[in-house]
Amino acid sequence: MRVTLIHNPGAGKQDKGNADDLVKTLRTAGHHVRYQSSKDDDWKKALKKEADLVVVAAGDGTVGRVTRRMVGRGVPITVLPSGTANNIGRSLGLIERPFEELIRGWETARRVKLDVGVASGPWGERYFVEGVGTGLFAELLASSAAAPQKAKAQKKSKGKTSAVVDGALRRLRDLAEHIEPIEVNAHLDGKDISGSYVLFEALNLRYIGPNLHLAHDSNPSDGELDVVLVTEAERKRLVYYLDHWQDDRDRLAVLPSRRGRHLEMEWAGFPLHIDDKLRPGARAKPKEMAGPVHARLDGETVEFLVPTNEKAKSG
Repeated sequence: MRVTLIHNPGAGKQDKGNADDLVKTLRTAGHHVRYQSSKDDDWKKALKKEADLVVVAAGDGTVGRVTRRMVGRGVPITVLPSGTANNIGRSLGLIERPFEELIRGWETARRVKLDVGVASGPWGERYFVEGVGTGLFAELLASSAAAPQKAKAQKKSKGKTSAVVDGALRRLRDLAEHIEPIEVNAHLDGKDISGSYVLFEALNLRYIGPNLHLAHDSNPSDGELDVVLVTEAERKRLVYYLDHWQDDRDRLAVLPSRRGRHLEMEWAGFPLHIDDKLRPGARAKPKEMAGPVHARLDGETVEFLVPTNEKAKSG
């Protein structure tokens, strides 16, 4: 196959992230490879060139950016999960599998359509893959943005992927215990879900943040968002979950949730995230800092190759 490889050389799993080794492995498997680092400005142009498959060797940030660019292109994507959390790869069942196994399985892989949502607001419109929300996760992004040098130093000093995830989890847990609830005026498919929320997340995937399993019934191609709603009454349950998450990575949060296709909310300028993008932006104009926000699934999808798990097949 003609493969366009989008690679983030700075992603979490450095032992699996060497560009030369990745290209060699792909060519040994019989593929014609066009390599492009996601750190270069030309990576977007590389996606416009002819290919049978786009392979993303990176974490959620890069996978999400590539996915949003591939809507409507008709070319499938697959992932060699190389990041810190890998929520997209985990939701597709691609985690903890050798790259060589994944590559061998491309020819006979299942083709899974992943929904891509549309978020619109005073700032304009953009696609999203993971989710849209306010409260806990948006506040974590906001606090990290306010102290970027400290966050960067912590990540560099800890080095290993597991340590970075553990650090994010600790910050999230501490924030969950003290964060002030946010008043949210919202409707889901026309039904009023307004309230005061510690966490308010419209999720397209099962996982968010440092692998937190918040939407256990979510199917990435079911055409519906899972809206997780945590009020003051559920705060202790959320904190307990964050305290015990490491006992079982796939432990369920079992938090209140609703399902629907179209979320409408009145945004009053509080921190709001769309995937890993925080609103309002640091340079936002006044007219971009409040107004109606919509998050919806309109049928846009991107096809992913998901190879059969060889261990599960042999078992």
